[in-house]
Amino acid sequence: MANRFVLNETSYHGAGAIKEIANEVKGRGFKKAFVCSDPDLIKFNVTKKVTDVLDGAGIDYEIYSNIKPNPTIENVQTGVESFKKSGADCIIAIGGGSSMDTAKAIGIVIENPEFADIRSLEGVAPTKKKAVPIIAVPTTAGTAAEVTINYVITDAEKNRKMVCVDVHDIPVVAVVDPDMMSSMPKGLTAATGMDALTHAIEGYITAGAWELSDMLHLKAIEVIAKNLRGAVNNTPEGREGMALGQYIAGMGFSNVGLGIVHSMAHPLGALYDTPHGIANAIILPTVMEYNAPATGEKYRDIAKAMGVKGVDEMSLDDARKAAIDAVKQLSMDVGIPADLKEIVKEEDLDFLSESAYADACRPGNPRETSVAEIKELYKSLL
Repeated sequence: MANRFVLNETSYHGAGAIKEIANEVKGRGFKKAFVCSDPDLIKFNVTKKVTDVLDGAGIDYEIYSNIKPNPTIENVQTGVESFKKSGADCIIAIGGGSSMDTAKAIGIVIENPEFADIRSLEGVAPTKKKAVPIIAVPTTAGTAAEVTINYVITDAEKNRKMVCVDVHDIPVVAVVDPDMMSSMPKGLTAATGMDALTHAIEGYITAGAWELSDMLHLKAIEVIAKNLRGAVNNTPEGREGMALGQYIAGMGFSNVGLGIVHSMAHPLGALYDTPHGIANAIILPTVMEYNAPATGEKYRDIAKAMGVKGVDEMSLDDARKAAIDAVKQLSMDVGIPADLKEIVKEEDLDFLSESAYADACRPGNPRETSVAEIKELYKSLL
């Protein structure tokens, strides 16, 4: 069996990297950019950092901002119509997962119009053509959507998130500039950072993991554990470390899958609009405990990457507990809630559990599970 790895054609990293966007647009012969960015980033002049680069280089563009934090089918549909009218030939996605996921879906539908019914993109859609070329500029250090082949769109009518996996959607260029992340408030920095840690840990233990992805995920865990507290306090070193750590995690999990932390988090976003990173962070330690028997020695490696001392001398059970405790401590240090009491309504547990079991991330979980077991995991967090 061959293990496939799909990455960006080009990526730029480091402070000031956004200056390279003009060179990429012109070097690739693009004439007009369709800029996807959410309203808050426009309001607080974060998007302007990139449009100033475009203005300075004389590059034509049009802004599309009908994007919700959990982007919907309607956001994509109106984006497709706006793109058609714009005369653009490339997309620049500026933001977190919401902007980039919307951009990916728009780009796919434009080049594969037979998938105009957005619901047809769920799962692994058999698209034939690459999306409209996307230059992705993350403003959060968490989703790594700039380097993944995944995107998530909310079906508001059915209160569920659709996980879409498509090698044709990956941005051709990723521009990972920590200066674009410096205006993130503490709470968002913590939430997106814990999302990145969840990607790294789930990617390391997922059923599809192998040596190349393991290398990336362990390094991502190390970098995130070392830098997230600093990023929350807005230190330049912390910001730069998290910008890199979340990207490394994305390089890995995009190619091998995730598990039921994400499966359980997705319905919370769809039903309650819970920020994805917060949902992941709350659920992660509980699912780590549940998955531990199916992970061999991997939690020992996670504990070491998290900075725990003396792990090699510990029993396997103690090493597993040390890894889980280190995750809990980091989550607490950056201000993530410890449970779902303020989020989940008990009468929704059946719907949430069934949705989580049906989620595209569930088959990657290292331990076989069921709707009933997922429901018990939710209940334990209430």
